[in-house]
Amino acid sequence: MKMIGQGLLTTLIISLGAAVVGLILGTLVALVKLQPKSRLWVAPKILCNIYTTVIRGTPMALQLFIMAFVIFAIRGFPLEITAILAFGINSGAYVSENIRAGIMSVDKGQTEASRALGVGTGYTLMRIVVPQGMKNVIPAIGNELIALIKETSIVSMIGMIDLTAVAKIIGSGQNLATYFAPMLVVAAFYLIIVYLLTLGIKLIERRLRKSEKR
Repeated sequence: MKMIGQGLLTTLIISLGAAVVGLILGTLVALVKLQPKSRLWVAPKILCNIYTTVIRGTPMALQLFIMAFVIFAIRGFPLEITAILAFGINSGAYVSENIRAGIMSVDKGQTEASRALGVGTGYTLMRIVVPQGMKNVIPAIGNELIALIKETSIVSMIGMIDLTAVAKIIGSGQNLATYFAPMLVVAAFYLIIVYLLTLGIKLIERRLRKSEKR
């Protein structure tokens, strides 16, 4: 159980760290893409488009390998940080598109009304459009976080011991029945984590609905 506990801790650290990185990066990329057309935003928009295209178009395992054995191939560099950055950057590409779609779903009439009242573009975006758009994308972001937790099971490919790796270690060299048991235990842990995350997302949605009714 001690080994499973350590594997669980590693999985949670990578998942939570990557989720924070992904949310911050995804929000920034989405906001850049939503900026009005001007020379100032041409280069940032091109970079953001390249980022989302490359990340969404290549396998997560390949990105993890490049981060671990090319970009951060430094002796003694913590693998946890490498994994957090790799998964966070990957998640950010998907989160950015979810947030962008949510913000674009907000009625344009509100933006036009705000401008008619003399409110600046930046204030309108951050105080009126973004809060409403975020409410629309909570389910999509929740699904991305759930997928992120399950994707972290490949960190054993770079030598890290997470939940899935622990199951393989415990069951290695034994018969099929004994090998199957630790896999079931680890699967139960993943199921519990995802279930709790799903409940949390539903609670957030309910609170947001109540606030809208008020």
